Amino acid sequence: EAVRRVLLLGEGNFSFAASLCGAAGTHVVATCYESEEEVSGRGRAAESIRRLRERGAEVVFSVDCTKLKDYFLPEKREFDCIYFNFPHCGRKAGVVKNRELLAHFFHSSAEVLTEEGEVHVALCNGQGGTPADQPRREWHNSWQIVAVAAGAGFILSNVHAFKAETIHGYKCTGYRSQDKPFCVEGALNHIFTRSMPLPYFKPMICEIELESRKVSFQVPQVLVDKIDRGFLELNSNHPVQTIKEKLTAELSQAFPLQNIDYCLSLLHQGHLNGVCHSNIFWIILNPEETPSTEEMSNGLANAVLFSHVDFCRDTDKNGWVNVQEGCHISKQYYLRPSLLPYAQAIIQRGAFLPGTLHVLSGPVFRKCLITPYSMPVFHEMLFVCAVNRGTEKSCIQMLVNNIKTSIHSLHQTVSGFKLNINLQEEASFETTELNDFAAFESQLSRIQYFICMEIDASGSCEKGSCVGIIRTAHYELVSSDLVVVFASLNLDLLAMLICGIPDWRMLWTSDTRFLRQFPRGKLRLFKSFSLYPPSYVHDVSFWIPDGEQFDEVAFHTIARRVSGEMVVSIQLIDCFQQSETGRKSLCYRLTFQSCDKALSRQEVAEMQLLFRKEIKQCLRVTLR
Repeated sequence: EAVRRVLLLGEGNFSFAASLCGAAGTHVVATCYESEEEVSGRGRAAESIRRLRERGAEVVFSVDCTKLKDYFLPEKREFDCIYFNFPHCGRKAGVVKNRELLAHFFHSSAEVLTEEGEVHVALCNGQGGTPADQPRREWHNSWQIVAVAAGAGFILSNVHAFKAETIHGYKCTGYRSQDKPFCVEGALNHIFTRSMPLPYFKPMICEIELESRKVSFQVPQVLVDKIDRGFLELNSNHPVQTIKEKLTAELSQAFPLQNIDYCLSLLHQGHLNGVCHSNIFWIILNPEETPSTEEMSNGLANAVLFSHVDFCRDTDKNGWVNVQEGCHISKQYYLRPSLLPYAQAIIQRGAFLPGTLHVLSGPVFRKCLITPYSMPVFHEMLFVCAVNRGTEKSCIQMLVNNIKTSIHSLHQTVSGFKLNINLQEEASFETTELNDFAAFESQLSRIQYFICMEIDASGSCEKGSCVGIIRTAHYELVSSDLVVVFASLNLDLLAMLICGIPDWRMLWTSDTRFLRQFPRGKLRLFKSFSLYPPSYVHDVSFWIPDGEQFDEVAFHTIARRVSGEMVVSIQLIDCFQQSETGRKSLCYRLTFQSCDKALSRQEVAEMQLLFRKEIKQCLRVTLR
């Protein structure tokens, strides 16, 4: 079994190092900033150093925590754990100096830490500046440890009380660089791990079969890391697949069931009644476009090439796209925003069995505003059943009861919180109460019922808790006059609510620490591996072009794209109109925050600069 290498920094009297030394399978390297002569005069230091050496530990003096790789040979630089208890610049150094010390320390630690290693930093009560501190200092008056660590690529993965009294023989020392103890009551141990680097996505070409032809198209940049993740594949242990399997198994007990996922294309063509075109990811076919040399070498020479139309296109006041003459565009396609058109096409072709529950599932794509429950992509599960006219209500009730049973069963394995699932009629819902999923669905066609889910005892349907909708449609079919019942579920929202996942972006993380929490076929209450991530606020103000309606969805989509989904909130904080000219100015506040990766102040500043450049170019605004 491999020996765990532990590095201790800034030891005052080596009593903490002595308490760790001797643990099976652990090799301790204990260091301090001062020379051996300076340290040996401190109370009990000489005894602790002797004990460490007797037990095989290394003791190194005059070690600068900001230049760690200078003290160890390359083959001895990989530590599994680094401890730095109560770092301080010394004497009366203020918060800014100590932030700088921590910043240099984290960068130095990154050079000598294993990939799976941990960095433990103990701070006195209030210094860290996180919500774990009680009482919590104001951010500007703290050491801002999560933001400082993020600059070196670390995330806070755990935090707990530093209980000095439980550490055998430990005695704190070093108050203002003297051999005096300091108060450690309420102190916290912050445990940091490496973050995955921020993604920088290259343009991606997606190749599919469409209308019996091999076609390819450029994936919208905001969807590059989401277009083909395979979360609903049979061997997937992703929560959305587990929920889908459970729902399918439960409903197959009540209905004859048929899965028809295999025939669903990512691209759709045709008119979507009532849907604002600014909510659609458009893919335009241009037959005059010629494949590049690289594309030809990759076997795409005979493919039809598509391009993604994102923001720089004219729209009318209702958000409908105006395709200008002379563009040589023969067909317009878009990434499917719903599975409903596929179900309708299957019904109209007669390729279904009355009384059988047909199940369609897969990712769908929608441009939307940035809110906690708004997802540009999510996994939809659509149930379709044709029944005799007059029996649709009993079919709906049976369908909802089985959905309830399976969700309750899943939830009971995860949490003891109270779960309520209920049907709410369309008439009881105000438009302002709809989350983004329900609001878009209501554009497609009239909804009879909303399936609402809440995990509390309040009994109120909160914004964001609508996880499904039910609608019916009448079709004059050959066999008889049937009514078709459609039930659509947002599997991503269900996973978030059942597993306590607070941020939809976490479902799409590539960090293995997410999926490791979910064994195949099982759900767990999610435990975040990035606690109290730092947030950064930037404002942007601009004049909008005269006579044009500002496209807020496009504005939000540009923010998603340039930040790699790091913008969590966009608020309109000021609107001004010049009385003389009628020119209109808007001011928005953007909040940047990552749920799973280290995000530094410098990286956010670069995102903000790029955002300003993109809105100027794509939305033709004049920056102020």
